[in-house]
This record gives sequence, C-alpha cells and structure tokens, in this order.
Amino acid sequence: MSDAEDVVVELPALLKNMQEMLNEEKWTRATLSNYSAAQFKELDAVLKECQEAHLYEELKTLCDEHLVHTKNSIIALYISGMIALSRQIIDDSAIVNLVNIFVDNHKWAIVKYLCEGILDYGESKFALRTLGDCYRSENNEEDIYGIWERLVKIDIEEAELAKSLAEHYEKQGDAAAAVDYYKKALHRYINKGSYKEVKDIWERLLNYVPEDLDFFLNVQKKIAKNIDKEKAGVLLKDVYEICKKRDDISNCIMILKIVLDYDDRDNQARREITECYRKNYTGHSQLEDYIRVSSLAQGPRNVREAIIDFEKHIAFDRGNFVYHRTWGVGRIDKVQGDDIVIDFAKKRGHSMSLKMAVNALQTLSKNHIWVLKAVWKKEKLHEKVKNDYQWALKTVIRSFDNSCDIKRIKAELVPQVLSPGEWTGWSTKAREILKSDPNFGVSPENIDLFTVRDRPISLEEKLYNEFKAEKSFFDRAATIREFVSHKDIELDSEYFTEMFGYFTGYLKSYSQVTEQVAASYLLVKDMAGKYPHLGTGFSLNFNEIFNAIEDVPSLFLSLKDTKLRETFLSHVKLFIPNWADVYINLFPYVLSAGIIQHLKSGGYGDKLTAMTAASFENFRDYREAAVWLFKNCSGEEWYQKANIPYEKQLIILIHILDISYREIENHRETTENRKINKQVYNILFADGTLDRFFDAADGYTILRIYTFINDVKDLDPAEKIRLRSRILEKFPDFKFLGEEEKKVTVLGLIVTMAKYQEKQRQMAKIISVDVPANSKEIEFAKSLGDLRENAEYKAALEKQAILNATLAKLNDEIERAQLFDPSTVNTSKAGFGTTVTIKNNTSGQEESYTLLGPWESDPDHNIISYLSPFGGTLLNKVVGEQFEFSANNEKISYVVEKISAAV
Repeated sequence: MSDAEDVVVELPALLKNMQEMLNEEKWTRATLSNYSAAQFKELDAVLKECQEAHLYEELKTLCDEHLVHTKNSIIALYISGMIALSRQIIDDSAIVNLVNIFVDNHKWAIVKYLCEGILDYGESKFALRTLGDCYRSENNEEDIYGIWERLVKIDIEEAELAKSLAEHYEKQGDAAAAVDYYKKALHRYINKGSYKEVKDIWERLLNYVPEDLDFFLNVQKKIAKNIDKEKAGVLLKDVYEICKKRDDISNCIMILKIVLDYDDRDNQARREITECYRKNYTGHSQLEDYIRVSSLAQGPRNVREAIIDFEKHIAFDRGNFVYHRTWGVGRIDKVQGDDIVIDFAKKRGHSMSLKMAVNALQTLSKNHIWVLKAVWKKEKLHEKVKNDYQWALKTVIRSFDNSCDIKRIKAELVPQVLSPGEWTGWSTKAREILKSDPNFGVSPENIDLFTVRDRPISLEEKLYNEFKAEKSFFDRAATIREFVSHKDIELDSEYFTEMFGYFTGYLKSYSQVTEQVAASYLLVKDMAGKYPHLGTGFSLNFNEIFNAIEDVPSLFLSLKDTKLRETFLSHVKLFIPNWADVYINLFPYVLSAGIIQHLKSGGYGDKLTAMTAASFENFRDYREAAVWLFKNCSGEEWYQKANIPYEKQLIILIHILDISYREIENHRETTENRKINKQVYNILFADGTLDRFFDAADGYTILRIYTFINDVKDLDPAEKIRLRSRILEKFPDFKFLGEEEKKVTVLGLIVTMAKYQEKQRQMAKIISVDVPANSKEIEFAKSLGDLRENAEYKAALEKQAILNATLAKLNDEIERAQLFDPSTVNTSKAGFGTTVTIKNNTSGQEESYTLLGPWESDPDHNIISYLSPFGGTLLNKVVGEQFEFSANNEKISYVVEKISAAV
C-alpha cells in the first residue's frame, strides 16, 4: 500500500487533480443529464494548464489507463481525444466514442460543442457529418448548406450531398455553383457505378454547359470504363445532337467515331457519320466514289475499317499533298477515275493507280512540317521557327497525329531548319513552353509524348495527365506532391481523388511490405498531416509497416525518391525503439552525414566505433562506407577509437583502388566503380594524403606502402614515378623491392602462350570494337554542335587518346615477346617457369615464389617477374645454395630448399 501511496504523492498537482476528477466521476456515477457545454469548457482550461506545464503526454497516459477499466468515462474520453487531435494522431476513437454517446442521448448542444472543438484542429468528416445532423434536428437550413459544402470538399466519395448542393444553388439562381456541384456529383456517381443518377446529371449539365465539350469527352471515358461502353455511347449521342445543331461537323465526326468504337453495330450512328462526311467534303470530286468503294454507308464491312479506308481515299484530291519514301513530298495535280497524277520535286507528272497511291503514299496536310520544308523558302521557315516557338511546336506535333516527343521534334528541325548550335538554346525554351503553356499537354499513355490542345488545359488536368502517363511509381509520387504544392488547386477535384486513390490502394490490401507500400504510407501520412481529412479511415502506423519489412536496406535502396528516403529515416528515429541499430545497418547503403550526426548526438559513439571497425575489416563488402568514413570522419573521436593503424587504413584504400580498377576493366558495375575509384584516387593522390604520409614515415614503411601502390596495374604510371621521385628525394639510396627493370634482354620479353594470346585478343578488340565505337561517339558528339562547350566531344577525344596509347603499348610489347616452351623447364636450377621454395634464415620461415615474366606477375599470389630485383637474384640458384638480398640497407639471408616446375 505504501508504494502505491508514494506514486500518487509523486504525481504533479495538475495530474493529481485530474486523477481525483476521474475517481469522483466513477464513484458518483454522474449521469449524462448532468453534463453541459460549460463543464467541457472547464476541462479545456485543465488541458491548457497541462499544455503550459508540458504534461500533455502524462495526462493522456493517465486518461488512457483509466479508460481501460472505465471505457465510458466522459472526462477521460474528452481529455484523451482532444490531446490526440492536437497531436494529429490518426487514432481518434476516443473523441468519436464520446460524441456518439451524446448523439445517442440527443444532447445536441453538447454534440455541437464537441464537433466544433474537433473542427478547430482541422476538417473532419465525422465532425461535419454529425454537425450536419445537429443542424437538421434544429431545422437550421441556413447553416446546414455551409456544413455540407465543407463535407463535400473533404469527403471525395460523397455524391448525394454534392447533388443536393447543386439543386440548392440551382434554386438560388447561382448557375456557376450549381454546375460545379453537379460535376462533382457526376464524377462520384460514376465511381459508384450509379448509371441512373449519372444519366440524370449528364442531361442537366448539357443544359447548363453544352459548350464544355472537353468535360463531356473526358467524363464519357470514365463512364465507359466504370459502368458500360454502350451506355457511354448513348450519352454521347446527346452531345452529338448539340454539335449537329451548331453545324460543328468535325466534332460530330469525332463523337460518332467514339460511339461506333463502343458499338460497331449501331447502324443509325453509321448513317449519321456518312452524312457528316458528305457535308465535310462537299465539292470533293471523288466523294461518292470513295463512300462507295469503302462501303462506308452500309454493307457487311466493319465500320471501323470502312472509316479508315474512306479517310485514306478522301485525302486524294487535286491540290492535296502526299509523301513518298523515295521521291519525298508531292502535290496531286489531278484525279481521273482510278488514276492519279502527282508532281514530285524531282518527278513531275508521275501517274499511278489510286489503289497503288493509297498503299504507297502518305497523305499530308498543307501545314505538315514536311510540306512547309518543301514549299517554303528555307530562310522564311528558319526565321519563323526560330522566333515563334509555339507555332513551331504546334506545327511539328500536329504533323505526327498530334503526338510527338522531343527527339522527333529535333529530327524534324535539325539541321534542315535550325543548326545544332541554335537547337541547344531553342530546345531549352521549347521544353519550358511544353511544360508550362496550357495549350500543350502530354499523352496519358506516355509522358514523353506531347500533344496540342484545341482548348487550353488547366494546371490540375495537365498534372493529372502527367501522372497518368508516368510509368514509374516514384515519378507519380513526385507529380502528386507537385499537384498538392499549388495552393490554387482544390483537393476535392476528381483528378486529385484518382491520384490519391492510386497510393491508398496499396495500403488497402497488401500481402507484404514492398517499396511501393512503404512509400505510399509515408506519402499518405505526410499529406494527412497537412490535410487531416485525408487520413480518415486509415489506422496503420509506421511500426506495423516497418516490422513487416523483410530486408530494410534493400527496401530503402528501392525508394527512388530523396524526400521519401528522408521521411523514412525520420520515421525510424521517431517510432522505432532500436532506431540506432537500424541506422547502423543502413549506413553502408546511405552514407549520410545526417545518420552520423543523429547517432553522435544520441550518444551512440560506441556503435559508430564498432561500425567503423567493421567497415574497414570487411572493406571488400563495404568499400563505399570505408572510403566515406576515412574522408569525412577520420578526425572524430569515435572513429579514432576503432584503433585501426593509419598504415592499415591506407593499405585498405589502395586495395579498394586496385579492386575498382579491375572491376571497371571487367565491366562490372562500371558507374559505381568509377565513382569509388575517383574518390580514392583523390584522397590518396590529389589531396596529398600519401605525400604527407611518406614525408613522416620510415624507409621500411614506405617500402611496404609503395609495393602495394606499384602492384596497382592500372594506376597512372606518372603517379608511381612522382611518388618514386619524392621517396628518392628523402632517401637517395632507397631500393624499390619488386621494381621491374625497363631494359629488355636481347632475347626479348619471355612470356607464356596464355598471356601472349590474351594480349593479342586485347589488341584485336581495341582495333575491331573499341576504335570503331569511339569513332561513332566522336561523330555523334560533333552532331551535337558547339564543340567548345561539348562535354561529349571532349570525352570522346580523351577516350581516343587512351585507346591509341594502349594500342601502341600493346603492339610494342607483342613485337618483343618471346614465347616460352613449357617442355624446356629445367628444375635443376631456378629459372622461368619454376617454383622456388626458400627459407628465410633470419626469421626461420619458408617462402615460395613462382618465376614468370612481367605480364604474369602477381605479387599477391607470390608470382614474381624474372626481371625484378628479387627475381633476378633467384635466377640460376640451385638447391642448398645460400644467398643474401638487400632491401633498404638490410641484408636478409636465404637458402634454396626446393625447385619444381610451376603448375
């Protein structure tokens, strides 16, 4: 008992008072009739005092514990619920339960007070709907419509209230507001699949905005997808009748094509489109013949095929343009029966049958870019394109079925209209226009294809189309973030609804947490934090998501979005108890200064020390981490506590440099290895790390480090020579163990057949593959123009120089090579092709060396060149022979114990 009493005594006064209030409520069993809004205002005062005293968390914990035993405690439900709202915690069950208690007892004044309190923290579907019920119970029509407007704005599935609001504004004579809510209702009924309501609202909107053709065309696509294609076709016929009355033939044809695409057996639509074509091509000399030939008006032929055939034929009339793949652009001079005469630039008066023309020629509009290039003066077209970006872009895009990417635009303009140099600046401006100008959009099927709009496109529709066209999940995430960032875009639009639904769909049903599921959670939670109503209905928390991840580093690397990665890391620190271990596990893949700083400030220096030791110990697996830590953290106390000798750190960096060179040569993860290679090279050489180390080191240490450097075969020889010179400045008598002599004996360079063939293959590859490929790269780079600032051209020339130097070196070595015959191996003495086992008399240890040539030399595996100082000393030694070898003024005594043929 004493322990419990001590705990109570230790409670702050504010919490002690709350405990007493909760106990009093339980003991007196206060009835609902005793509660009024005034009592909740008193609780608000308690909340304010606790907030100022920084006791919010303790107060909520106290009330939550009380609710475990007294689930209907009014005080505990209110306090816990309001704190949850203030912290934007998704779980709002406490305040919802409290409101429902008073709703069930018809205490509307309190319900109203509670709902208004909830709404002080942001829009809530539950609070608005309940508040609407309050106003309805009071017959308060003046305020109820305002509540419904707010509810329709945040509840993107609410269709009935949207329709009621439209009818309300219709009675008020506010047509614009009525249309807005009818449109919202229409989209939402389509999502519900309610065709009866859809048809009713469709007809009302046609009366209000018959000219908004884009709206009806977009909506009919949703109807066809969500409800039924033929029903969408039926509704489109109403739009067709409006266009017909206006004599808008082109749109009549377009609408009837859609209708017939949905139902190719609709004979009435077939007759109507035939009449529309007759009106559209009145005066065409072959109109009726083409209708007959294509079987457009009637017949067993499929109507889609008949339309395609008719449109192919109808384009062939006097004065129209055509294109032939050999003769280029031509103009039709005359059509006589089944014969057609065309004037091409280099083949005038060419005659062919109509049937052949339909199959062999492509018809062109008079504004097609090919026609303009053929008939306009070059100077005129150049000036027009150069100075009128919008016109040029529209012309090219419309020339190719109103769907064109940047590559195609460039191909049409460069170099015939614009020079490569002009294109560089022109294309930058053109891209800005394509992205920002409302007269341009993107294809919903391909983000790279641009289209020209007959009517300007709204920003939200433009972003929506980009979202639909994106194939990558993370590109879509970036697009919806951009959508939300524009303050003038409403988040109750149907475009946002569909985009947001794409991500919430991943959270509604998943069997495992993929990168898409994790990213969707982070994205939805971030948006719900800014707009709380968006989080309604989601009870997931980050711990659930995280604990279900099978491989955290792999998933993290799959988050191809910088912002989402940052959010993931911040959530780990906020919600995962062992976040420090997670950070340590992630660091080799993230290499983030932020992770280091969080661990350091959190007091996890020991973990950083262990991570540093592990990164260097397992440097082959954690190369990037070891390099990053050396470069950025070597001065940190926790880094130095890893107790890795500085010499060992340098040797590891040299090994990493060598590994990266070999990986690049073998074409393994070339981009990553080039990046690592450059980092290590800069640390060791460009930053002067090795120079400073050699200046302070003794001769033996320098010999060890230089030996490792010298074994890096692909390192620039100039660096080796520079280091050698620096060492000799300090130690003039320094002897470089393993340094190969540059002289070649009169017999030439002895080599094995395997290495000789390898060098020949390497040389052949450079000649037959690398050099031609490099020539193509140079030509392509030249085509980009502006050679002074052409990075591709400079890189290609640098590669050409490297290839030429490598080829010259290989050619010289191959010419000097003397092939070794394995059958001539003499094991009576040490020579080329033998393995010599010797004993170090000083240390007592045995050492084995295989004597081969400089091409085969591999000191890591004790294969040394017969031309090296130590190899030359071993030559011609016999078993039992004693000899000495000097390195850096130290003489070491050896005895030859065994000589055998190298395997």
